[in-house]
Amino acid sequence: MTRLKLADLADEKPVRLTIELNSRLHRDLVAYAAAMGGGEAKGAPTPERLVPAMIERFMATDRSFAKSRKGNHSP
Repeated sequence: MTRLKLADLADEKPVRLTIELNSRLHRDLVAYAAAMGGGEAKGAPTPERLVPAMIERFMATDRSFAKSRKGNHSP
């Protein structure tokens, strides 16, 4: 099985955000979700569940962002 960067999607109270994605990116998200589901679309997370986790992971691993947050203590 492929090792993916996202392993678990935590259940938290959501905040609604509307975004537009191009069709290529949406297809890639669906394919990524299927990979998380062991190659099966059934039981795989939806793109709507993937996007927040992907953004969170990206921000957590962005060294420049972390460095700038250390210098700025405001939320």
